[in-house]
Amino acid sequence: MRMTTTPCLPCRPVHIVPAGWLALHAAALWPHGLWAARRLADGSDDPLGLAAAAALLLWLWRAAPTLRVLPRLAWLAAAIALTAAATGAGLLGPPLPAAMLAALALATHLAAWLPTGVARAPLAGLSLLALPLVASLQFYVGYPLRVFTAELSAWLLRGTGQAAERSGAAMTVNGQLVIVDAPCSGVQMAWLAYFAACALAAFTGQRDGVFLRRLPLVGLAVLSGNVVRNSLLVGLEARPPGLNNAWHEAIGLAALLIVIGLTLIVMAPARRDGAIT
Repeated sequence: MRMTTTPCLPCRPVHIVPAGWLALHAAALWPHGLWAARRLADGSDDPLGLAAAAALLLWLWRAAPTLRVLPRLAWLAAAIALTAAATGAGLLGPPLPAAMLAALALATHLAAWLPTGVARAPLAGLSLLALPLVASLQFYVGYPLRVFTAELSAWLLRGTGQAAERSGAAMTVNGQLVIVDAPCSGVQMAWLAYFAACALAAFTGQRDGVFLRRLPLVGLAVLSGNVVRNSLLVGLEARPPGLNNAWHEAIGLAALLIVIGLTLIVMAPARRDGAIT
């Protein structure tokens, strides 16, 4: 007896299913995406978030073949709840908190399709960093950070024998008034450092527990680097010759590179017995 088999239809990769659901969810969150696009288009915020969005999409493209066939229902329920919260927040309050909830909703939906053991916290971080955040952070926390930086810089300069006092977000160093302006708040440095931390953790498969334990060290590196940068700039600007713009930019860039380097060292995966942790 001869048996025949019916050829099956060409099978599409299973990762098309989660990608489609994620795309539909992103489309459902269109009011928040439209707000973010308009904010970037009118120049009211820095376009740094585009780098985080690109990194997240690249990670998703690389990880697509490993996504689950069926999602975890608990994560989907959390994504639905966050979506509802984002909708309500958008109707009742300012758009940025609503957009943050929407970004977390999309990240939570993505988490539902991830295999066991894949880090979710770095992806949530990239989702938040993809939003136009810098201008709002500068508005709400920029001044306190400038005051904090000026105070610590005054202590550091006094430790080197210079006469330094803080008044608000300004400093008097050796009789010279120096204002700690918005770029010296460290907001952009913090954004870049946390972006580097989230991207490295995501692409190296770092576990959530390790990532979250190391994240405060990134904040410490940012604060320390910003205080040292500000102290050096203020000390040089308070001299009679002052400091030209080229040196100011060079010192700022060097401090940023050092902080990013420290962030990468802190977040680098450790190798034990051939395994990455």
